[in-house]
Amino acid sequence: RDYRRVTFAPFEFAKLFNDLYRSRIVDGIFLSSGIINGGIYSQDKLIDTAEILRNKFHFPGYIHLKIMPGAEKDQIEQAMRLANRVSINLEAPNNDRLQRLTSHKTFDGELLQPLKWIHEIRQTKPGHLAWNGHWPSSTTQFVVGAVDDTDLELLTTSQYLYQQLNLKRVYFSAFTPIIDTPFENSPATSPLRERRLYEASFLLRDYGFLVEELFYDSNANLPLNIDPKSLWAQKYIIEPIEINRADKMELLRVPGIGIKGAAQIISTRRINPIRELSDLRSLGINPKRTAPYILINGKHPIRQLAFSF
Repeated sequence: RDYRRVTFAPFEFAKLFNDLYRSRIVDGIFLSSGIINGGIYSQDKLIDTAEILRNKFHFPGYIHLKIMPGAEKDQIEQAMRLANRVSINLEAPNNDRLQRLTSHKTFDGELLQPLKWIHEIRQTKPGHLAWNGHWPSSTTQFVVGAVDDTDLELLTTSQYLYQQLNLKRVYFSAFTPIIDTPFENSPATSPLRERRLYEASFLLRDYGFLVEELFYDSNANLPLNIDPKSLWAQKYIIEPIEINRADKMELLRVPGIGIKGAAQIISTRRINPIRELSDLRSLGINPKRTAPYILINGKHPIRQLAFSF
């Protein structure tokens, strides 16, 4: 919006944060900025601030350092030497959608390329050059629903970021219109859509799912009335799996079983086999969600539910 901006000088801002840190009011910092005189100039100011924190004030804690659109590769490496995490927001899943959001940024050159450089630096430069001896993780964020982007588009790009660029996490922000902006009359995006995207994103990142395995409606969006893992299980788990023999990847496909739950099942059954649904409940697993898709020692536990709760 068209209103007056205020800026901090790097030392001024670093000192402000350091005073808060020394007073035990804050533990870490998310260091970002609006664009001032272009992305390169803004990135220099962010790097200067982080350098003052690390080298003058000897701040040992968490710094999440934002990468500005159009930042140069050398600047990105400087930022990575100072931060625990770096990020640049793609905002949209591809160039066509981005151009409808803003004509001032280019998707491949200004936004995606820095994420590629971050990955390249992690792959080619020794970790001892970075803060605390290892390179920072990287993340991005999408605005959801402002320009008719589809879940299929968002998740396809997310899968590429996870598989090819090793992003730690993709964030989704449901669009909310703001007065006096170009999109003030656009409808808000349902928070439930944001939630479904997070659920699907975790399936891609942690559970071995692929974009094409998930189900979408006629508009290429995830159904809102059911989570994507449960919908997949309803369609594809035709024969229940044996809980005492299933491998990790099979367990991770079962609704109600997460990464920790699968590990606990495998660890527990090495000593004693799972005998009833209450054994799963003691491992922090929701038996009601899991029961329709598993066998316990060859028997379907669905009938046990009435006696287990």
